[in-house]
Amino acid sequence: MENYADILTKSIGPNTIQSLLIAIITFIVVYIALTVFWKVLLKRLRIIAKKTKIKADDVVLDVLEGVGQLFYIAIALFVSVQSLALSPAIGTIIKAVFLIAVVSEVIKLADRVIHYSLVKGMQSKHKSMSADEEAKISGVFSIFIKFGLWSIGGLLILSNLGFNVTSLIAGLGIGGLAISLALQNVLGDMFSSLSIAVDKPFQEGDFIVVGDNKGTVKHVGIKTTRLEALEGEEIVISNTELTTARVQNYRKLKKRRVVFTVGVEYGTPTEKLKKIPGIIKQSIANAGKTEFDRCHFVEFGDSNLNYEIVYYIESKEYIDYVDAQQKMNISILDEFAKEGIEMAFPTQTIHVVK
Repeated sequence: MENYADILTKSIGPNTIQSLLIAIITFIVVYIALTVFWKVLLKRLRIIAKKTKIKADDVVLDVLEGVGQLFYIAIALFVSVQSLALSPAIGTIIKAVFLIAVVSEVIKLADRVIHYSLVKGMQSKHKSMSADEEAKISGVFSIFIKFGLWSIGGLLILSNLGFNVTSLIAGLGIGGLAISLALQNVLGDMFSSLSIAVDKPFQEGDFIVVGDNKGTVKHVGIKTTRLEALEGEEIVISNTELTTARVQNYRKLKKRRVVFTVGVEYGTPTEKLKKIPGIIKQSIANAGKTEFDRCHFVEFGDSNLNYEIVYYIESKEYIDYVDAQQKMNISILDEFAKEGIEMAFPTQTIHVVK
């Protein structure tokens, strides 16, 4: 019978059974040690973090606590096979798994820290930022941050695996230029979305007017913004168009200035013409949520004497405006009827000279 020493010296491929057992034991020890050490370290760091008022350390710890099992397995596997004779292909695969696991965790940490710093900077400038707005800005920033970090991380991985990244970077530069030209409109809309998220010219729920389009903002996406028109249909506008066009936002409207005209007949006596500003003023005062500004006899029209009236409706709601206008129109008609003042309508008088 063979003794244990002879068995351990037997080879399986290029490695002895002894070296394979050492590699397995090393893997188990490193994996357990990493798991225990990581948990103990994070527990100590969490106690320290609770004593500080800085939230950034909590963000970092949240990322570190989210480190997955693949990270421990990749490190333990990489360490354990160092003493083994491996084929170049298997060695490259193990090294690649190790690098991807480490780089992905570093990118995850960098992403959260950069993302947190940018959002905190935005919150300091826009103190009224809601959770939904913060999530939207985070989503927009996250795309660009992850793309940049993974581009750098991918090049580092390839460089450590022995690839010539210099020629690859040059090729990516030319390819990136071609892709950017092909996706110019899409990228323009994405950057416009970022501009909207940061500058906030409008938000969901705002009523805006863009050129001939007007409606309530229902969704601000990465490429387009959707409006619900007054008629009920959905209007989809590209973000690039929104950032280059003049946008009227009625959200901050405190009161609406209204100008309209009233015309009366040419045969109206002067005494009654003088009463019209008072009648108009009283009609506006009785309409509710209104503030009278002025009423003047401004011109001699083709078939009427025109009064220009200006007032303010102290509400941003369109329905309040039309309700008030309706009340004052009816009141004006009633008062004119009492005074015997006739509203003008298009007429033409022909004088025949014999």
